[in-house]
Amino acid sequence: MASSPEVAEEAEQGPEAPAGGAVRRGKRAAPAAAAPQPAKLSRAELYKPPTSEELTQLKETEDLFHSSLLRLQIEELLKEVTLKEKKKKKIDAFLHEINSLLRAIPETPETELTDQAWLSKDVKVPFLQVPFNVKGKFRFVPPAELKVVGSYLLGTCIRPEINVDIAVTMPREIFQDKDNLNQRYHRKRALYLSHIAQHLSKEKLFGSVKFAYMNSNHLKPILLLRPQVLTGKDEKIVTVRLHACPYSDLFKPSRFFPTKNNVRTAWFMEQSTPKEGATEPPTPHYNNSILCDTVMLSHLHFLSNAATDFPGMKDGLALLKVWLNQRQLSKGLGCFSGFLVSMLVAYLLMKRKIVKMMSGYQVLRSTLQFLATTDLSVTGISLAKDADPSVPVLDDFHQAFEVVFVDPSGLVNLCADMTASKYHQVQFEAKCSMEILDDRMVDGFQVLLMTQKPMLRTFDHVFHLKHVSKLQSTCKKMQLLNELMDQGGNYVAAALPFIVSLLARGLSQRAQLVAHSLPQVPEWPIDAEPPKHKDVGPLTFGLLFVPEFAASMLEKGPQADHPEALEFRTFWGEKSELRRFQDGSICEAVVWEASTACQKRLIPEQIIRHLLKLHADIPESSICYTGALLESVIRTGKEAGGTGEEAMVSVVCSYDDLSRKLWNLKELPLTVTAVQGVHPALRYTDVFPPIPMKPIYSFHNRSKHFLLPSGEKPCPAYITPLRSKWVICHMEGSGQWPQDKGAIKRIKAAFHLQLAELLRQQHQLVCRPAVTHTDVYKDGYVFRLQVAYHREPLILKEVVTPEGMWKYQDTEESRQLELETLHLPYLTSSLHGLQQLHPVFGSTSRLAKRWISAQLLSDSISEECVDLLVAFLFLHPAPFTPPSSPQVGFLRFLNLLATFDWKNNPLIVNLNTGLTDSDCTEIKKKFIAARTHLPVMFLATPKDQWSSMWTRERPSAQILQRLVLLASESLRALEEQLMDPLGNQDVKMVFRPPLDFYDVLIHLNPNQIPRLLENVDRPVKSVSRGMVKNSSAMNILFPVVDYDPVQLYLHELRNAFDDLALFFYDKHGGEVIAVLWKPLGFQPQHFKVSSMRGRKVTTLNNELVCVPNVEAILEDFEILGEGLVKSVEARTEKWTI
Repeated sequence: MASSPEVAEEAEQGPEAPAGGAVRRGKRAAPAAAAPQPAKLSRAELYKPPTSEELTQLKETEDLFHSSLLRLQIEELLKEVTLKEKKKKKIDAFLHEINSLLRAIPETPETELTDQAWLSKDVKVPFLQVPFNVKGKFRFVPPAELKVVGSYLLGTCIRPEINVDIAVTMPREIFQDKDNLNQRYHRKRALYLSHIAQHLSKEKLFGSVKFAYMNSNHLKPILLLRPQVLTGKDEKIVTVRLHACPYSDLFKPSRFFPTKNNVRTAWFMEQSTPKEGATEPPTPHYNNSILCDTVMLSHLHFLSNAATDFPGMKDGLALLKVWLNQRQLSKGLGCFSGFLVSMLVAYLLMKRKIVKMMSGYQVLRSTLQFLATTDLSVTGISLAKDADPSVPVLDDFHQAFEVVFVDPSGLVNLCADMTASKYHQVQFEAKCSMEILDDRMVDGFQVLLMTQKPMLRTFDHVFHLKHVSKLQSTCKKMQLLNELMDQGGNYVAAALPFIVSLLARGLSQRAQLVAHSLPQVPEWPIDAEPPKHKDVGPLTFGLLFVPEFAASMLEKGPQADHPEALEFRTFWGEKSELRRFQDGSICEAVVWEASTACQKRLIPEQIIRHLLKLHADIPESSICYTGALLESVIRTGKEAGGTGEEAMVSVVCSYDDLSRKLWNLKELPLTVTAVQGVHPALRYTDVFPPIPMKPIYSFHNRSKHFLLPSGEKPCPAYITPLRSKWVICHMEGSGQWPQDKGAIKRIKAAFHLQLAELLRQQHQLVCRPAVTHTDVYKDGYVFRLQVAYHREPLILKEVVTPEGMWKYQDTEESRQLELETLHLPYLTSSLHGLQQLHPVFGSTSRLAKRWISAQLLSDSISEECVDLLVAFLFLHPAPFTPPSSPQVGFLRFLNLLATFDWKNNPLIVNLNTGLTDSDCTEIKKKFIAARTHLPVMFLATPKDQWSSMWTRERPSAQILQRLVLLASESLRALEEQLMDPLGNQDVKMVFRPPLDFYDVLIHLNPNQIPRLLENVDRPVKSVSRGMVKNSSAMNILFPVVDYDPVQLYLHELRNAFDDLALFFYDKHGGEVIAVLWKPLGFQPQHFKVSSMRGRKVTTLNNELVCVPNVEAILEDFEILGEGLVKSVEARTEKWTI
């Protein structure tokens, strides 16, 4: 126990004040333990001018950081990630013990390299020895020297993973001439580590002794040592990594130039004699892997020189490492490691792009700026001081490697394993980060350093290569034998750069970034065989689209008579064909098949599958494309067509035509000044857009000019009036309008009658007028028109005080009318504009609403609120780019719900960039001041900065809490499914609500659910609902509109039992109404005749009290829903009275 960190900390700090009452008793005895008093400063000290350091700090805060808050946040983060002194002492003690153990390992006699019988059976050599036969001899001699290298000594290692690297220098006597050839050096290195592992595994000091590959490079095994765990907190205290390396002058450097060969083809192919006259290909990656070991210590000296007298470097590197970790760029084969970024900072210091005066934040900015503006895959950089004629030139490196960054020796490429694609991703991230840091509207700290960017939420489409073993046939098809020899047989590393550049070429117009996950091999126990190349698991690729071109159906090539035409045909294979274009040119072209918006979004999938099959021999079954798996839940109808975007466009066209007809109506007493649509379909966010319908008369009962539902037949299909909230016609002002509420309503009713009459006469439209609106049947849709008068909200605000004075104040009625006639049309037009900018906004919002409805919460949060939350993702996407696929938008929506701090922050949705930086600051200040009186979810928009009108009534605190929980669970489950290409990928699981949470379930009769086809799991057989799709019908009887028996039943339930229960339902075809009892309703109440509804009398402590009569209530549920309710399932074990 004594070694637990808490105890050790107390011991260091000395005795503290005793807790609680002990302080009072010991007041006189221990005056030192009293609370610290504020220091008394003399007047001179109080008004002392600031020191130069303080002035510099103030100036820097003003110039660099947008606010002093950013500076404080960064300081806090650095405290959090840097290693504490107390931990360092423990680690140093551990390192001393390792040192003495390593020096005591006994020698072994000399044997052939292939004779490994001397090794214990409990240790397997951590190296894939293919081919097995190799010349050379090996014996173990204790290390010549042990040096700690890397970030631990420089003080730049950051938590949570503390790695300490030890360079174990192997003595000269274990090497022979030509050890540079055919993996002899690598195998000796692996055997050396195996012998060390065999001895250390017996020691009690270690909790675990394991092997791993350094940055997942198969040629470089390392040994991992972790201390024995004493307490839970120490568990991840440190991992010591042993790197076996030779003396720096063991090999002649010229043998390892990027143009030299050190792996013979005959040996690798296991041929007895080399082919006559065949030249050996260069093996730059192999050469680089040996050179890296020889320069470990010189790199340490180089970095420690850079870090002396430069405290900002330590902080800057910590921030850069956090930045890389959050973007998943710092681990795996070809990663942008912490070591690499340290060397980059040292390079910038050498080139005077950074000076030693700079703070950590300035180092971060300068490094990101450099990365954003420099492409190392085109122009490499070198740390070598002078132009030394004995070392290779940068061009030699560019010939051999995709990304070039040469170390101080001029021999080693630090970015040897990195693909150009990975560097372009780093570059792209750096560009975005610089934009974020310069944007005052964004909380740069939160977005850059605290937000994770997993591939699924970063890229628009993600696909997996399920079986990496298929890359062996890719290597054959692409003839990559030389690369395979160079990479020691690792076909994943050999083929990956070629596959990425193939995809990048095929998607050059459509994607601004094609990225891949970094192959990672997990560590393994020393008694297990080393992992094979295929053990890296599935490879994941991410595509970031250019929205304008991503869905283009045409790939236009060069003119038929141009020499490039042949290259184009070879690249696209049989898909390429000659076409004549409108300008008369005849060109090679590829046309992709896609009829709906949803299929067009998946054209990249067609391209990827085609190219990988054609050029890389990867079968389609090995590709798991998860770009649009979620869109099936918003598919309309049974045919697997589109996801409703086209239906929405036709609704908008029909509405535009109707509004033109309204403007041009003749003989109206007053003209229509504006027609404003407010239905979600008119802003492209209706989950299931209306489909043009014509009723089948035999399914209905007739009444004069319209139809009624028939009792014997299933409930007719639901026809949404666009909208249950209307198209609003603003009439011009006139002195003739009355000033009385009642009179205005009558005038409006007269207008509704007149509108119906004139539309019937002048445009032959079927209309049905009512007092509050007129329904118009046009093109198979039903539009609901409502007349508005601009002064009416003002008239509704008039109230008479008790003194007989007139005054204006908001009333519930005036608020509602303002919402419907002013705010809703503005919101609809703003979001309609957003849809034109970002074509997937509508589909993302529909997925979000479908999910909320599937969780039975659609009545607890308004549609407008969800639309605004989704709009936020498009208007303020940092640190991401605006979504270009509905799926990534939906994942970010769940993440926003789950992680946003609703309690302490307003969500500011800057529609039409109507808010300035100062407006946002003002909103935040007022929000903090008035937090207790504001809604739990506070949304601010340019037209609604203080009242959060869309969330004023709902959601309640409990519902928001439930939403946050469901969102985080759904996100976790979905990301697991989408990242597991070998699983079943049933993404609909997050759209099936957990029902065990509820007390009563009311099961409904599917025949009476008009929207049953909208269910997440659609019924296999569907009944006819008395409607046929038709948009040309003219003279018909008016169909049944806005008739949903389930909603009417819910309304009755809520009216009758609102004090006892909450009712939840999925309005999109749900078959269950879930009921939750209210705990307050179940508390016994004093007997009163007036409060006996749904209650029964019982005695409690000899008093008459009323308690809910649950049996009778459940019976009432059935009686109220006769014909609609199939059964009522009471879960009695969940509640007691």
